[in-house]
Amino acid sequence: MPTLGVKVKEPVTFVIFGATGDLTRRKLLPALYTLFRDNALPEAFDIIGFARRKHDDRSFCELMQDALREHSRTPVDDASLAEFCSHLSYHRGDLSDPAAFKTLNERFNGNDSLPANRLFYLSIAADLVEQTVSQMHAAELITQPKASPWTRVVVEKPFGGDLQSAQVLNQILLTHLDESQIYRIDHYLGKETVQNILSFRFANTIFEPVFNRTYVDHIEITAAETAGMESGRGAFYDRTGALRDMVANHLFQLLCFVTMEPPDGLDARAIRAEKIKILHALRPAAALPGHPAGCFGQYTGGDGVPAFREEDRVAPDSTTETFAALRMEINNWRWASVPIYLRTGKRMPKKSTEIAIQFRIPAMQLFQHVACAGDVCDLTGVKPNTLIFRIQPDEGIFLQVSAKRPSMQLVVEGVDMDFSYSEKWNKELPEAYERLLLDAMRGDSTLFTRSDEVEAEWTVIEAIRNATKDQPLAPYAAGSWGPPEADAVMLSSGWKNE
Repeated sequence: MPTLGVKVKEPVTFVIFGATGDLTRRKLLPALYTLFRDNALPEAFDIIGFARRKHDDRSFCELMQDALREHSRTPVDDASLAEFCSHLSYHRGDLSDPAAFKTLNERFNGNDSLPANRLFYLSIAADLVEQTVSQMHAAELITQPKASPWTRVVVEKPFGGDLQSAQVLNQILLTHLDESQIYRIDHYLGKETVQNILSFRFANTIFEPVFNRTYVDHIEITAAETAGMESGRGAFYDRTGALRDMVANHLFQLLCFVTMEPPDGLDARAIRAEKIKILHALRPAAALPGHPAGCFGQYTGGDGVPAFREEDRVAPDSTTETFAALRMEINNWRWASVPIYLRTGKRMPKKSTEIAIQFRIPAMQLFQHVACAGDVCDLTGVKPNTLIFRIQPDEGIFLQVSAKRPSMQLVVEGVDMDFSYSEKWNKELPEAYERLLLDAMRGDSTLFTRSDEVEAEWTVIEAIRNATKDQPLAPYAAGSWGPPEADAVMLSSGWKNE
């Protein structure tokens, strides 16, 4: 059975620029291998690795086999590796060398067995995108849009570092490519629970009517990471920070899915149209006395963990934020006056990404609420209903409600109604890159980001920067949930910095 019940029908040549890099070894080749093992790839496919390191087909295959043994979630055996490697080849070249692109095009023109449909993956630094796409165009590697054979180009984030650079990047891409040929990839959108937000909202009559300002008190979107600057990420992160690295793409995309209006279909055009409406209506909330619109923090060290400023390739006087807490609002009819809280940080106590929708407390308090440990119960305040989409880990959807506790008294206790993927289907979920690479090969751009979405996201980031420019950087201990000052961002009484 193919992954997700889908099989790519058209032959394709998959070209990876930056083929010897970390992303290729950890994510791209393992994803392609799993699709191959699941019979989701077409009968005719080739994978060409393009990089400047000194390899030939055999040594590149051996390098990728080692990567698959280490990183593949699919069982690896010698026979399947050998068969997969028969589809791999290596093209040595520098991205600045026109001759390397010319000889790559000659491989397409001079080899009838090489599929003419081309999917190029730019697994390269952002500052190399312009010269790479320009060289592809000059070497005539890019076919005409909406024609056969087709050309598609997958671009990794970051999609710029601010509004101006994003506009420049879009202009560069659109000079040589049609928008329909560009696939800006955000791996969060390939996660199963993210996609399930839409089906949960729009396939269940009982839930969609309460996704609005009448019933929802506030929404929290959290992406917490335990990691620091491992794998040499210090230099990249020091010039990027939490706001650009996580909020400008991952958290905004999650926000769009959970707040967008019902689309008129499930195609890319319909879903993207509703997402862009949310981004245009999104803005930082006004600061109120004692409640700023945002808080930024940077982790300090302790217990064998270095401070951010002590990390490898980070400036010793860095003012880059590793934590961000924001209060946002959506200026439309559905969500007016509903606070939306975004929080992300490095060196948090646990790795967790989730969306929590807290509903309003009933107008009349008819029942006493208790919290119990065994048979011992204490009276508590009213516990509001909360709907949680857990993106990672332990993917699932959880609804917290109140129910009468078995006793002679009429008291209610909080209970959970859980849906867990692992318990329901007892199988491992597809990796995000598996789904997204499959969609790119099939020409389905629904889960990829359009140019106007990117620019709208950066417009909101600039508004956040302007609204929070007077907020000082707050230190927080590694292993904590961020600086205590972040509590002041939250207006709803149910939220604590934990």
